[in-house]
Amino acid sequence: MKPDYLRTIVQLALAEDLGAGDITTDNLVPSGTKSKARLVAREAGIICGLDLAREVFRTLDPKVIFRKSAADGRPVRRGQIVAEISGRTRALLTGERVAVNLLSFLSGIATRTGIFIEKIRPYKTAIMDTRKTTPLLRRLERYAVRSAGGVNHRFNLNDMAMIKDNHRVSFGVACNMKQVIDNLRKKIRSKIEVEVDTLAQLKGILDSRADIILLDNMPPRQVARAVAMRNQAKSRVLLEASGGITLGNVKSYAATGVDRISVGALTHSRKALDVSMEFILTS
Repeated sequence: MKPDYLRTIVQLALAEDLGAGDITTDNLVPSGTKSKARLVAREAGIICGLDLAREVFRTLDPKVIFRKSAADGRPVRRGQIVAEISGRTRALLTGERVAVNLLSFLSGIATRTGIFIEKIRPYKTAIMDTRKTTPLLRRLERYAVRSAGGVNHRFNLNDMAMIKDNHRVSFGVACNMKQVIDNLRKKIRSKIEVEVDTLAQLKGILDSRADIILLDNMPPRQVARAVAMRNQAKSRVLLEASGGITLGNVKSYAATGVDRISVGALTHSRKALDVSMEFILTS
């Protein structure tokens, strides 16, 4: 992530948490006191967000020393120290909650992404996120998915055209979807993805100029038939499975040969990884 973006996120987060100031720390801790602390993973997972945590403490104390002993996107074990921090005690105490929140939040997304990826080995299907993200935090959440080996879907509505069911309804039931796609291709250079609910809809656009076809809420058996239809037609279109995909069935989807699996739960149903900060020395 770009440094300017990190700084902006951290400044907004600190402003939200600090308000007019840390009245506890500022009134109890002498300004010249220095401390050392460490960030510890309290459960196994994939760590993510260390640079954000560092930026929190450096914003409060530009002279802080932040030594990482882990790397974003890498597994950590329970009890592992992921970073050590030295600096003004006030900065460490004041920044603790924001730093730990960001680290736990992103590590939770990375960990869940890693679990999905591990579930579908040795298949080559890509695990993707969706736009079901927290408003204004999409860039952070997508970074967490990517750090664990996941693939990002379109970032916003301008990245790629995506014709969904509601678009189809707005065109009218009698519309020729192949013609709709071909007309859109004449207007844009971006990739085009089209959502289908049935194999009949798929058949109707396999020879269109779509780049990706999303198989919405189809069970694995139906997805396997869709893949066979695509292969038999010798089409180069990518197939993406989406809707109702869980850790319990994701391997069945990957086994169909589908190219991509998009999982909204990577971001919208995250569970934070338990990370804490421990003081080890004060002088």
